[in-house]
Amino acid sequence: MSNQEMSSREMSNTGNEEQEMKILSLYASVIALSMVSMLYSGRHHNSSAANDNAAQITDGAFRDGLYLGRLAADGGGEPHVAVGRWATAEDRSSFTAGYQRGYSELLASRAELDNRVRQTK
Repeated sequence: MSNQEMSSREMSNTGNEEQEMKILSLYASVIALSMVSMLYSGRHHNSSAANDNAAQITDGAFRDGLYLGRLAADGGGEPHVAVGRWATAEDRSSFTAGYQRGYSELLASRAELDNRVRQTK
């Protein structure tokens, strides 16, 4: 084989390697952008949920419902949402949401505790 033929093959191999590197770098860029996009969308979703939760925690009607819902569940009573305690429809809705959350959370935590006790026996 002559020097010219070897030089031609080396250049051909170098061109293939460069093309492969370009394709690999393109794939890596697409994957990196996808991951950044997923992280950003997850962070945005969590921040709106945190804002909603903060608004509920600072709402008096919601906190009142949360307390009374936990109290009812702790006492073993049936849920009875007394919305007449609040004058506006917004406060009544907030109270109801708090009551339901408090009642269900306490029952769920009690059920989880019962399951743990059963597993240890």
